[in-house]
Amino acid sequence: MARMLPDVDVIPDVTEYRYLAARDEIVADQRSTAEIRSRYAALVARLVLRTMRDVFEAHPRRVVDEVVASGHARTRDKATGQPSAPCLVSVSATRGEFSDLVLDRLDPTECLRHLHARVSPHPWDLEAVRPIFEPDLSDYRMAPPRDASTEAAADLDGRPVLTHLSPTDFEHLVRQLFEAMGMRAWTTQASHDGGVDAVAVNEDPVVGGLCVVQAKRYRSAVPADAVRSLAGVVDDRRANRGVLVTTSWFGPSAHDFARRNGRIQLIEGGELKHLLAEHLSLDVTTGVPGAPDDAA
Repeated sequence: MARMLPDVDVIPDVTEYRYLAARDEIVADQRSTAEIRSRYAALVARLVLRTMRDVFEAHPRRVVDEVVASGHARTRDKATGQPSAPCLVSVSATRGEFSDLVLDRLDPTECLRHLHARVSPHPWDLEAVRPIFEPDLSDYRMAPPRDASTEAAADLDGRPVLTHLSPTDFEHLVRQLFEAMGMRAWTTQASHDGGVDAVAVNEDPVVGGLCVVQAKRYRSAVPADAVRSLAGVVDDRRANRGVLVTTSWFGPSAHDFARRNGRIQLIEGGELKHLLAEHLSLDVTTGVPGAPDDAA
């Protein structure tokens, strides 16, 4: 997970104020640049360790056994003027490793060194380091992209029908949707996907990460086992989130499992239809008999 860090200005540049009676004035004792930088580096270390502690305490052992935490600072790219969020520290620890730490007795910067963290040598200058966990796409065999938004056969009212798409075309349409929503996305090659139809990467430093996607053209309820299977794929691929997109709907047990898991998102036919209209300007029908979302 990631958290945003304050910039170096959070460290006061004055250590104390003194009143000089002889001159009847108040003078400020300035903190040295070296001390400001040292205090800021220690603050960065404390905040990241505190974040890891909070995650372990908020989630039971069966849900979270390892935390990868990164600290980012908000700034603007000097070359482009665009918003930027360089990573200043990135660290990983298992629950067992973290439980051995005595947080109120240790030195935060030494602790990060002990945990083999990646730490910016000059965090006050926003000098970035590479996060420990970055989406590894080398295990996925990507299919060449293509435009599937015009591939569906039209219904009697002229709208494209999602269930008339081939499985491959439907996967490409879902990929296009994720791209239109601001992510980088790819479809995987058939028979080599390992339970993954598409891969999307959200590059937001706080809520982003790797997302594995399954796309199912169903005409009836998606079985809960399909949702449980996706959860296994998410764990196996160390993804941040799994998304199951369908033309139909999910039953109560599937929704209950997704809520308990916390890393699975379900997109039913009605929501998919809305998202395609909002992000791709596509007015479609799911093609599922009796579905209320197909009303004109």
